[in-house]
Amino acid sequence: MNTVQKTTILLVEDDPADAELALRVLDKLRLSEKITVAKDGVEALDLIFPTRPGVRLQLPKVIFLDLKLPLVDGFEVLRRIKSDERTKIIPVVILSSSRETKDIARAYELGANSFIVKPVDAELFEQTVSVMGHYWLSNNENPQFKIPIFAEARPR
Repeated sequence: MNTVQKTTILLVEDDPADAELALRVLDKLRLSEKITVAKDGVEALDLIFPTRPGVRLQLPKVIFLDLKLPLVDGFEVLRRIKSDERTKIIPVVILSSSRETKDIARAYELGANSFIVKPVDAELFEQTVSVMGHYWLSNNENPQFKIPIFAEARPR
């Protein structure tokens, strides 16, 4: 039997309605004891790579990342995550409204672990987030927890 490990999810989403719906579904699944939401790329990078003294973050088990973000776009967030030795192992799932081939190709070139197009229909969006959450949080084996965690969680 597969046991669910309590973990941290980082959801990077600028659309409040999409973020709220995703949070509601993920909370209902009870796969994580902590879900942090970043509303733009700058906030996401600050959570992943804190620069303020004494601010540390326990690396999330998975990052659900939108591409079209204000300030710093999702491609740059993804590039930074996958180019850093400390964070490149974290699975990054793109959750975007874009179906453009160039966006999908670029995301995978930058190291995305998955690319999911957000359904427009709320019920389909809920189902997609549910399937995505179950897969990445209870079925996927993540070697990250076999290496030392170098930071602590900071509540949002």
